[in-house]
Amino acid sequence: MPEWTVRRAVPEDRDTIVEFNRRMAEETEGLHLDLAVLTQGVEAALTDPARCLYFVAESEGGVIGQTMITFEWSDWRNGCVWWFQSVYVAPEWRRRGVFRSLYEHVMQEGRRAGAIGFRLYAVSDNTRALDAYRRLGLSPTHYIVLECFPR
Repeated sequence: MPEWTVRRAVPEDRDTIVEFNRRMAEETEGLHLDLAVLTQGVEAALTDPARCLYFVAESEGGVIGQTMITFEWSDWRNGCVWWFQSVYVAPEWRRRGVFRSLYEHVMQEGRRAGAIGFRLYAVSDNTRALDAYRRLGLSPTHYIVLECFPR
């Protein structure tokens, strides 16, 4: 039996989610995020489930891991694809099954909600994370993600 539980995040989890997102960006991409913008983004997400859903793993009252789910409508498949994003597990909890628990919980929630598929964003050179995702049954696709963020 795991030493943690998984649940939907609530507004009171905001500060931890902000901190985990800050750490993740720094660890995986060397990015230093604007904390004011990040905090506003997390608040917007936590107060509007149409934007996305956060799920957290919690042990002894503290959040130890997280993932955010966003939604993509597939006209080809006539259904919603759930995207795993903002995956982070506190370093002292890694390699213990925390993300596996988050993943399995989200898969169950998604199936109940009618999701037709699941996808995951990952940094391409994060081999440790990619190995973990493959062990869960996720596989690379033939798609390449392109982006543009004009301001």
